[in-house]
Amino acid sequence: MRLFRAFLREQTDPDHFYAVLAADSVGQLAEHVPLRGRSLLDVGGGPGYFADAFRAAGAGYVGLDPDVGELSARGAPAPGMVRGSGQELPVRTGSVDICYSSNVLEHVPSPWRMAAEMVRVTRPGGVVFLSFTPWWSPWGGHETAPWHYLGGHRARARYRARMGREPKNRFGESLFAVSVGGALRWARTRPDVEVVAALPRYHPWWAHWVVAVPLLREVVSWNLVLVLRKRVAEGPGLGVGNRTTGE
Repeated sequence: MRLFRAFLREQTDPDHFYAVLAADSVGQLAEHVPLRGRSLLDVGGGPGYFADAFRAAGAGYVGLDPDVGELSARGAPAPGMVRGSGQELPVRTGSVDICYSSNVLEHVPSPWRMAAEMVRVTRPGGVVFLSFTPWWSPWGGHETAPWHYLGGHRARARYRARMGREPKNRFGESLFAVSVGGALRWARTRPDVEVVAALPRYHPWWAHWVVAVPLLREVVSWNLVLVLRKRVAEGPGLGVGNRTTGE
């Protein structure tokens, strides 16, 4: 409930929302990998909302974002922030212990290319934490919701007509339809990762079962978390350097 209440204030009070989300991310990641002394790359780190929380937990944090406006949304870019594309990470293969991304995947035109890049830069045995808002969830259209259920372009046009300006998240440009089923299929067909967890981020533990139910999971998940562990190479075709995108 704390996460969900914070989520409802994302647009009006982003500092509060992202502080709560960062604390939750530290807790969730700590269940799967120790953070102290580990290198962590935050893909889509924006103005550095997560930097303080991860560094306080002992991680060596580096954030990346392609948008100068996002990097400087709270003033000068935070220390340790890098400008770059999540779809072509300027990071050496197998060089980070943890690759993290929150609420970014639905904003790139090639989501599985970005996910594959996150796997690529993670060392064998390392962890990839990826969360996103599914398109068919109540907030799938972001500020154009719930009209996205009638189509993304129609919802965008309605917002423009009512508000006299484009939405921040423009369907077809900076907002794209990504599904829970698509994410699970992509992850399960990757030979170089193990799916450690797949769960609805804002739900209590007893509601995690919804991810196993096709169609239902698309509507009620609100936000999906995938936790992946990169396999240690055992033979040709596995491990570091595999750039298969799954698209």
